[in-house]
Amino acid sequence: MTAAVLFGGLILLLLLGVPIAISLGFTSLAFVWFATEDPPVLVAQKLFDTMEHTTLLAIPFFVLSSHFLTTGGVSERLIEFAKALVGWMHGGLAMAAVVACMFFAAISGSSPATVVAIGSIMIPGMVKAGYDKSFAVGVVATAGSLGILIPPSIPMIVYADAVEESVGKLFIAGILPGVVMGAFLLGVTWLHARRTGMPREPWRGWMHLLHTLRRAFWGLLLVVIVVGGIYGGVFTPTEAAAVAAVYSAFVALFVHRDMGFRDVPRVMLDSARMTAMLMFIIACAMIFAHVLTEEQLPQQMAQRVVDHNLSPWAFLLMVNVILWFAGDFMEPSAILLILAPLFHPIALSLGIDPIHLGIVMTTNMEVGMITPPVGLNLYVAAGLAGMSLGAVTKAALPWMLVLIAALLVITYIPWLSLFLVSVLY
Repeated sequence: MTAAVLFGGLILLLLLGVPIAISLGFTSLAFVWFATEDPPVLVAQKLFDTMEHTTLLAIPFFVLSSHFLTTGGVSERLIEFAKALVGWMHGGLAMAAVVACMFFAAISGSSPATVVAIGSIMIPGMVKAGYDKSFAVGVVATAGSLGILIPPSIPMIVYADAVEESVGKLFIAGILPGVVMGAFLLGVTWLHARRTGMPREPWRGWMHLLHTLRRAFWGLLLVVIVVGGIYGGVFTPTEAAAVAAVYSAFVALFVHRDMGFRDVPRVMLDSARMTAMLMFIIACAMIFAHVLTEEQLPQQMAQRVVDHNLSPWAFLLMVNVILWFAGDFMEPSAILLILAPLFHPIALSLGIDPIHLGIVMTTNMEVGMITPPVGLNLYVAAGLAGMSLGAVTKAALPWMLVLIAALLVITYIPWLSLFLVSVLY
């Protein structure tokens, strides 16, 4: 009954068009007020308690880092390297867009930032080279979602905080699944391009490839610093985020010099706005999750699953279906904060590694980023391309099916998520 009331109220508010953060907070407050003996001040206390989670401090730093990278010339250099690497194949520019998104995702940790940084350059470039505009938009909007899976990843930080797992292990675990997801997109792009005779760039030789690699070196080095620093025990994930922010500012201001000091206040303001939006959603979601925990809902669900002898593969399928539905209406951070504490004890009781569960849930967030009506990448791509949301959704639909196919592979081959973790830890 508790679950029906809470989720029923939340879904009703979302269907009425109430913003996700307000929906979560109001539903929690109403339930505490009318259905429990707890004082309403508990909601306010929990709202401020969110700020005490040191793991979540990594989020504003990674947001700031992604804004410095987007404003600076890192994206252009990564695109040139990607074009030199795969541009000579069938559908070379489309494949270069996917590779560039993988590179930028690995240094920004933000899906919308990846779409903006790569899409603002690659979508007009692909259209000018003779690619269909819908095809170009669909590729970039979908490949940009890799920012959620390839570390560093803000949703991974949120999941780790929600279930008290290691952020470092999740970052390491996301590398191979991210490569698999990118390989699926590259393979389908190449097959489609070869069948339809799409144009490709001329091969410009190994020296050009090395030249573009040298130009992109400072951006790619950030991945080594963040992941290597965490794995090597040099700093914690939160400290790694701060290092990433300082490093990104240094590269943009002093190495590439693509932005000046007069641009810094604007970058800081944009980062503050994005951080405020994310943290408010996270705070309200944590209130909602706290109410669920206080009502013993995770424990009740775990016990029911055990009583019904649900197999691990059936449970994982159920997780995917629920997350696909939730992704239609909710923002990734809110989904993870609400559902991760519910799924985590069940996964443990079924012998499913919580790190693998985290990767499965994070990968589902990728699909949600291009699923209407809340899929943020669709709105970003629509703004970049000057297309309607419906047209962008239609363009991204075939690629969403590709992501779902890759998701099923990642879900049922745990080795992809756990191999590097077992080796490095």
